[in-house]
Amino acid sequence: MKSLQKLFSGLRNPTKRKKALLVVSGSLIISGWTVNYLWGSTVLFNTLMIASAMVAGMEIVRRAWQGLKNRHTNIELLVTIAAAGGLVIEVYWEAAAVTFLFLLGGWLEARTMSKTRKTLRELINMAPDTALVLDDGSRREIPAREVREGMLVLVKPGSKIPVDGIVDSGSTAVDESAITGEPIPAEKQSGSEVFAGSLNKNGSILVQTTKAGSDTTLARIIRRVEEAQEEKAPTQRFIERFARWYTPAIVALSIISYLVTQNLELALTLLVIGCPGALVISTPISIISGIGNAAKKGILIKGGEYLENAGKLSAIALDKTGTLTEGQPKVTEFVYFQREKIGMGVDKPTQSNKEASVVSVADLREQYRPEEIDELLYWAGIAEMASEHPLADAILDELPSLSVIPEADNFTSHTGLGIEASYDRKRILAGNLKFLDQQGIFIGETVGKQVTKLAGKGRTTVLVAVDDTFVGGMGLADPVRPDARAMIARLREDGINRIVMLTGDALPVAQAISKEVGIGEVHAGILPDQKNDIIQNMQQEGEKVAMIGDGINDAPALATADIGIAMGAAGTDVAIETADIALMSDKLMNIPEALRISKQTLRNIHQNVAMALLTVGALLTGVFMGSVHMAAGMLIHELSVMLVILNGMRLRWL
Repeated sequence: MKSLQKLFSGLRNPTKRKKALLVVSGSLIISGWTVNYLWGSTVLFNTLMIASAMVAGMEIVRRAWQGLKNRHTNIELLVTIAAAGGLVIEVYWEAAAVTFLFLLGGWLEARTMSKTRKTLRELINMAPDTALVLDDGSRREIPAREVREGMLVLVKPGSKIPVDGIVDSGSTAVDESAITGEPIPAEKQSGSEVFAGSLNKNGSILVQTTKAGSDTTLARIIRRVEEAQEEKAPTQRFIERFARWYTPAIVALSIISYLVTQNLELALTLLVIGCPGALVISTPISIISGIGNAAKKGILIKGGEYLENAGKLSAIALDKTGTLTEGQPKVTEFVYFQREKIGMGVDKPTQSNKEASVVSVADLREQYRPEEIDELLYWAGIAEMASEHPLADAILDELPSLSVIPEADNFTSHTGLGIEASYDRKRILAGNLKFLDQQGIFIGETVGKQVTKLAGKGRTTVLVAVDDTFVGGMGLADPVRPDARAMIARLREDGINRIVMLTGDALPVAQAISKEVGIGEVHAGILPDQKNDIIQNMQQEGEKVAMIGDGINDAPALATADIGIAMGAAGTDVAIETADIALMSDKLMNIPEALRISKQTLRNIHQNVAMALLTVGALLTGVFMGSVHMAAGMLIHELSVMLVILNGMRLRWL
């Protein structure tokens, strides 16, 4: 009894049900040909063929009926009419062959599509089911989804990390290829961020949980891939609209052919070979394979529309800080006025008629740091404490470890220019030359020259003023990523002729960076809204534009561009959810790789559509010439479907 229940339960699965019907139908066909060969019994042969057609046709008729109930003419309706017509005109073998081959094609299609989605299953299997939690000094194993924020999780060598978190203690190497696509293990120690699904290679670590269960980065990636594979590309939507008209047109062609030729078998054969099966599957199989392949490499593509559009790009705009550069600037020089000693330890500030001094941070490590620089850092530190700009961290890193920096009483950010703060009734300004000039601060010619010199070396300069008096400045360098120049060269090789750098930094700094990486077109000193305007202008000039950035200030341009690509999205929920393409790591070469996959997918779609249309065209010609009959037509039709599927699956390994 249990065996029967298990059997019927298994038959609820469409793929298993098709397989069972295929076995029965195929056995009946083999039996029919056997009895015909051994005993020449036409009656028994026809009976077995009718039975085979009815068994295989059950699933086809059911789906045709479902389509009719939804007022939709589908492929199954064409096959049902053809098979039923075959039984009526007593071509039993053809009717059995048509239904069996169509069902076989459907079963193979379901199996291969399931294999194509293997990437998603592999991602799901990355996450361990349980976590070893330390609680009041004792260890207990609980389901990973029940781990709460702040809990300490012990991860032993060779185990997968069950939660997102921060390493509390211990050190190890972690294979994060499931998240970032990067095959080289990353070194982790106290304070490092780790992700669920990554593999702890060789050390025992204690992880403080920040996210668990469905909130982890891996879970978001899985959801993103799942949704992306279901989203339809423009070509797919067009083909589906086309198929709604195509199927009734084939029925009409069949009726007209019968009225003209009075040949019912020819009319039924037209229904069989006119099935648009290969055409309908041509796009989704390529999209699913392309998105799965990209996900394995740490490239999350939002859906078929974005995958297809990325293959048509003609221009790319890049943010500088955090994209072309590492986004971790360091203070490299100080600009200040040396005070004139006027006796009894009293200093006299002189800035209007003195040369500004510039000293590098490297030189300061080997000598006494002037108190003018300590004063500069003190005021800059008060203002930058409340700032979230990447330059703020670099300036705060230069503060002496024993210094106590008070919090500002008030803070205002002037986007793209600088910041304004107040403390103890003093007004502090920190920003670029343009900002201090707008605020009416006298800088002096000598400082202006030094700022220009530093900019020519690729330095970003932050100038500081207190109570409308210039105090000093700092030159900051953000190293260019090692693979930036190779990435730009690869984009040009791949046919992206227009590459533009957009930055809020000063023109000399931007030019120094653009020269180093090989970008000719630079827009510097621009605000976020102006980046958006430049993208729109490029689109009006006929360009298909991708914007690549990593900061909140890039959000308008990322949204306006035809494709928005976010860098270093691992652990950044907003980037994973909103970017059209999210690169999980900071590896720049993933940008041309994402475009390569998109172009190959687009090419693959075109190949599939061409194969499907050429096959149907050749078969229709063959039918009217009398050289293609019903069973052979269905065989070739199903072979074309499998050829399209196999061609689409190639993308998994490209």
